[in-house]
Amino acid sequence: MTLSPPQDGLPTRQRFMAIITIALGLTMAVLDGAIANVALPTISRELNASPAQSIWIVNAYQIAIIVSLLSLSFLGDMLGYRRVYQAGLALFIATSLFCAFSTTLSMLTLARVLQGLGGAALMSVNTALIRIIYPQRYLGRGMAINSLVVAVSTAAGPTVAAAILSVASWKWLFLINVPLGAIALWLALRTLPDNQQKTTVQKFDVPSAIMNALFFGLIISALSGFAQGQSHLLVLSEVVVLLVVGGFFIRRQLNMAVPLLPVDLLRIPIFSLSMGTSVCSFCAQMLAMVSLPFFLQNVLLRNEVATGLLLTPWPLATMVFAPVSGRLIERVHAGLLGGIGLAMFALGLFLLAWLPANPGDGDIIWRMMLCGAGFGLFQSPNNHTIVTSAPRNRSGAASGMLGTARLLGQSMGAALVALMFNLFDERGTHVSLLLAGGFAAVAALVSVSRMTADPRLMP
Repeated sequence: MTLSPPQDGLPTRQRFMAIITIALGLTMAVLDGAIANVALPTISRELNASPAQSIWIVNAYQIAIIVSLLSLSFLGDMLGYRRVYQAGLALFIATSLFCAFSTTLSMLTLARVLQGLGGAALMSVNTALIRIIYPQRYLGRGMAINSLVVAVSTAAGPTVAAAILSVASWKWLFLINVPLGAIALWLALRTLPDNQQKTTVQKFDVPSAIMNALFFGLIISALSGFAQGQSHLLVLSEVVVLLVVGGFFIRRQLNMAVPLLPVDLLRIPIFSLSMGTSVCSFCAQMLAMVSLPFFLQNVLLRNEVATGLLLTPWPLATMVFAPVSGRLIERVHAGLLGGIGLAMFALGLFLLAWLPANPGDGDIIWRMMLCGAGFGLFQSPNNHTIVTSAPRNRSGAASGMLGTARLLGQSMGAALVALMFNLFDERGTHVSLLLAGGFAAVAALVSVSRMTADPRLMP
């Protein structure tokens, strides 16, 4: 059954069921980008991999999403967001089983790549679906729910992982997706609406999709290769190919009426500034989320369960502040609101980096709460600005760019942690937290600069 939405959002009951469907699928996709972090030390030992090599368990998933996200969002604009989302759920369930039964690092990495393709389908159209599901006057609340799911799922990865690892092996980090995915797919087949306004001007361009995958894949591959100490000649070669492919790719997009890489949207100042804010903030978040488990376990000698519990205040604080910021959007400029939240986030990260030598649990917990509160205050207004600054028939492209910015920032953060580990050994976690604070501070400045980017968006 295909539900056609009315002119301005779905009826209340349908809206409620549809947003639950979106939240379930998105929770799994985002959670699997972070859930393995706590288990990385354990997985690396069982699969005989070094800590730096084990980062590929995170990177493989992120890279697969980045290289396919824009192509899938374009297909959503063409074929329907509903179809793309449902196909992504089915693939995600199947590949989660593959992850659980992997016995080597290479096998698990391949499984994570395939799982990432399913996750990309979910992330590429989720905000575009929300724009259809919610009436315009309530869109801020819908985006707040979406931001809450993303932020809490990302930050709660260590907590959920700790709970699972306390009673089962790391394989259950992926097996848990099977029953949850089945429920989400059943709901998606019955509740998600179709988009009535589809892109018909431009057909899917295969060369653009290939260049898009190469462009974003080479960015992360070169950065990760440099971070992990690969041959300088190999990294330099990747950078050269990246520049050549990128030049042809962008030139091709500029000549298209509806480009795969939405350069038309990037010409909107407030859209491009919001994208920059998103990249920097998620880079800071991933720097912290990947490095903190190693710090808590290897430096402070906490076990896996204690590590997850100490990280729990972060998502709890986000859960409180994300809905608040969703309602404040109507009265406070998104640039100012985001800037305040990111300043709080940066302060929390710096305070974590400057923990006393033998901190008590309370010293760690209130700093985690500050990080979570700041991030929750920032994300909803930023996502709302990105989506609403694009034309309605380009909602898929805006959704894809939103996801691309997040995943690009997270992949950069994970690669930078590996670099800090290789450069500073046991001090790598401390330096990673300082670097995270720096990225959050830059994001705060970029966010505030949006207040003069487009006077039409001033409250």
